Amino acid sequence: MTSVTPSEASFILIGPEGSQKPRRHPSSDPSYVVGSTPSYAHDWSPNGVGGKIGTHGRNFVDAYGRVCSLRGVNLSGSSKTPVNHLHEEFPASHREVTFVGRPFPLEEAHEHLSRLRRWGLTFVRFLVTWEAVEHEGHGIYDTEYLEYLHSVLSLFPLYGLTAFVSLHQDVWSRYSGGSGAPAWTLEMVGFDLHALEDSGAAWLTGVKGGGHVEAERGIWPCGYQKLAAATMATCFWAGDTFAPNLRIKTREGQEMSVQQFLQNAFLDMWEVLARTLGDLEGVLGFEMMNEPHRGYIDLPSLHAFDYNTDLHLSHVPSALQSFMLGSGHPTTVGVWTRSFPLPTRLTSQSVLNSSSRKAWREDGPTGGKDIWEMHGVWGYDTVKKDGVVLRESYFVKDPMSGKKVDWYTDFYYPFIHRWTNRVRSASSSEKHVFVEPIPNEFCPESWTTERQPSSMVYAPHWYDLRVLFDKAHGEFSVNVQGLSRGMFPLKAFYWGHRGARDNFSLQLRNIVEAGYKSLGEKPVIIGECGVPMDMNKGQAFKTDDWKWQSRMMDAMITGLERSLVGFTLWNYNPENDDKRGDDWNGENFSWFSRTRALPASELSLDQNSATLDRGGRILESVVRPYPAKTAGIPLRFEYEMATGEFTYEWAVPFTSAVEESEHDGAPSVVHPPLHGHLPLAARETEIFVPSMLTHGRKVVVRGLGPEDKYLYDENRQTLFVLLDSLVPGMVHKVTVSFGPPRVPLEVNDFWSDFGGRIFTASIAFIAFLIFWASR
Repeated sequence: MTSVTPSEASFILIGPEGSQKPRRHPSSDPSYVVGSTPSYAHDWSPNGVGGKIGTHGRNFVDAYGRVCSLRGVNLSGSSKTPVNHLHEEFPASHREVTFVGRPFPLEEAHEHLSRLRRWGLTFVRFLVTWEAVEHEGHGIYDTEYLEYLHSVLSLFPLYGLTAFVSLHQDVWSRYSGGSGAPAWTLEMVGFDLHALEDSGAAWLTGVKGGGHVEAERGIWPCGYQKLAAATMATCFWAGDTFAPNLRIKTREGQEMSVQQFLQNAFLDMWEVLARTLGDLEGVLGFEMMNEPHRGYIDLPSLHAFDYNTDLHLSHVPSALQSFMLGSGHPTTVGVWTRSFPLPTRLTSQSVLNSSSRKAWREDGPTGGKDIWEMHGVWGYDTVKKDGVVLRESYFVKDPMSGKKVDWYTDFYYPFIHRWTNRVRSASSSEKHVFVEPIPNEFCPESWTTERQPSSMVYAPHWYDLRVLFDKAHGEFSVNVQGLSRGMFPLKAFYWGHRGARDNFSLQLRNIVEAGYKSLGEKPVIIGECGVPMDMNKGQAFKTDDWKWQSRMMDAMITGLERSLVGFTLWNYNPENDDKRGDDWNGENFSWFSRTRALPASELSLDQNSATLDRGGRILESVVRPYPAKTAGIPLRFEYEMATGEFTYEWAVPFTSAVEESEHDGAPSVVHPPLHGHLPLAARETEIFVPSMLTHGRKVVVRGLGPEDKYLYDENRQTLFVLLDSLVPGMVHKVTVSFGPPRVPLEVNDFWSDFGGRIFTASIAFIAFLIFWASR
């Protein structure tokens, strides 16, 4: 048997089944003619990558050892709600819902997939909810929906698309104000679905069509702290620790702990989903859960939530106040409103649940009693008519042992391994697993090697929290990430378009490098990042001027490009329109609007067809060049939306062992490891260059060596770059521009806007001082 090095062994594993040698790309032949492969840059089908996409270190790689830069979309925000959802009847008939046709009807698939291919957004975070799979009842799976999913995802390779299937949740469930788990999960724990809103246990206005007016905007994330969602999350992750007395009786009459019941149901559902989709070429992997939340776990005080980590807006009951409200006691709670410089402040108080509605069912497993009162966390003083905390640190320490708990190490990491084993046993050991931390948190340092599943991809989210909260963007931007971590305020303020680019780049780099620092060399994908289309009071819908949305999207993607990471934008929603937006909690993030698109009968589905662009907003900032498959290690990519010009640098790696110098200092996005890479079996790099940028213009390529060659194919939207030879350590650089040049847009910053005035004022002041001193 021929011996191989560890790096060669890894390379063989990602090749086609049965392969005993690394795949050789046609470009490895000295006689190869540049661009003569039938594929295109953004083609992630087996034909496009030579078999399967794998990972090595921080990079995705194809079967030829080329580094793959994956970028695409979340498909779709519409998948959070069923096709037969009726705002005015919610939450009635929750067992009869159907998600068949989410994200789009099967007959529309060719149109939408063609559009994503044209825009180069061929990496898809495909959204599925637990409710969609198992809405009718525990253990009853919607086979029609599963067949629909299989049919849709089977089409992906035909368009060069690949996907990871993400189980989506926000605030636990639609029935507690978000999306995700089926209604029966709340009922089994003892909640009365029809009393959650009146009792203050959940805020449901947003899932019933609201959330668009100022008074309702942005309230829904506060649902994580409300009784229903916080209780469900706590029971799911740590019911055995914090709710051991709550026992659930299944349909078969079996009794078990609430944690065991919820986690088993979740894993059983995932096994069905993975078994249905695990054989598909278009499915790269699975994501366990969108934006997991710890519930009450680690909560230091039952009297207040942490202002720095938990959103305070509108009515914000403390944990104790939520317990009282859910038990049917009218309770006075604080009301928080928007402010400056702090995002919100306490401005008043009001009484909730004046009708004394109980959130708990009398025929439920708690007998109508609050679960946390049942566990002695609090009690109600009938004389003073007020709640009393009995165990203040209940959710900080194990109630039995007194040992301090940590949500990540004690509950999250162990469950990731359980889920990974179930999913891979039902699908394939080759499937990648995508996992993320609690939103807006850096990757925890406790996420050490033994706590990481194999083939793990780190998939955190990033949004500009100020824009998300205010739904406004202009010349002024703020590094909220830095402020929340003690940054000196003046350093957190940025001005202009260039300032926003620098601001977002810093925040994104911090997230990515924190991942490398904790996890080591693992691939990072930003699973969600986006821009609200209805910012600035929806002015763009009236004027059709999308300047601020475009500038913000450009600044965000510039930050992602500088961090050299892939991403899936939030979101492409086929159901979006200007009035309803994404029709969930008042959100409007889709930069595609169905009402603005051409009818299907007028579309050409070729990827160079401009008919597909109708319906798209801010495409000049979304659809941009990027190096898709690199015969080497990416070092720097800079695209200037104002001119269309871009510069790309990459290095030919060493296959030898890592040199010590590469371990010096903290992990960096700008100094990636160059040693220990897989052997390269391709000389050709493929760069996606959209035809909307090149049509009718000359492509000018500068910087290549005298023997290097290139070809741009507009029909395939691909710039092929063929290096004459692969010399380890050699850095290559290419600059691409287009003629005739665009009239450049101004990329402003503080000094370009105010530098002249400051200079003039300074000269005048100095002149005054000289004049005064000479008197």
